[in-house]
Amino acid sequence: MDTSSDHLDLCCPGSIPYTTAWERQRQRVQILQQHPHLNDGLLLLTHPPVYTLGQGSNPGFLNFDPENSPYEIHRTERGGEVTYHGPGQWVGYPILNLKRHQPDLHWYLRQLEQVMIEVMAQLDIQGERIPGLTGVWVQNTKVAAVGIRVRRWITFHGFSLNVCPDLKAYEPIIPCGIADRPVGSLQQFQPGLTMEQVRPLIIQAFCQQFDRVPHPVSWDGWLTPTNSREITP
Repeated sequence: MDTSSDHLDLCCPGSIPYTTAWERQRQRVQILQQHPHLNDGLLLLTHPPVYTLGQGSNPGFLNFDPENSPYEIHRTERGGEVTYHGPGQWVGYPILNLKRHQPDLHWYLRQLEQVMIEVMAQLDIQGERIPGLTGVWVQNTKVAAVGIRVRRWITFHGFSLNVCPDLKAYEPIIPCGIADRPVGSLQQFQPGLTMEQVRPLIIQAFCQQFDRVPHPVSWDGWLTPTNSREITP
């Protein structure tokens, strides 16, 4: 592992429109491609209600006319099928140079899943993988989704974790193209759980899983990545 940049630029800007965060990801990827010694980063935020489709998503998994969607709808370059993002759900967008970690997409997907499993373990909730599927389940109910894209081993898009979203928003779609398994939330298994309780657990688990030290940055600072060698311990 390349340990020359062990800090993680961490940005938690609150609720951000999907397209705004999408553009910020792509800008950060371009910066890291040009300056690969700069820090890895993580955007951890929420979105107003939105449906997103992966690059090769089957439109048949939408149970409505896309021209009359109940929410914004965007097709993206990530992998995976249609999903929902909205209030009550943490969305994480890691911008990592996998050459510093392990240049292996399957390894990376399993690492993101493990982050969510570790978060749930801290809440005394048993998260599990299902062979052949991506994401994390609790008692056969999907509570965390993963969909990524990688350019020259730099990652973007990422994961979502349902804490307490409006689950009715999933009804007009077949989430992740899986019709026979329900989507749920952590609050179903831990009543009263709040978003603010879960956020530090995600940050801690993510940094432990990827061996990084969190370095908070502002929304504007996200586009001026730092170099860990410039950070005073």
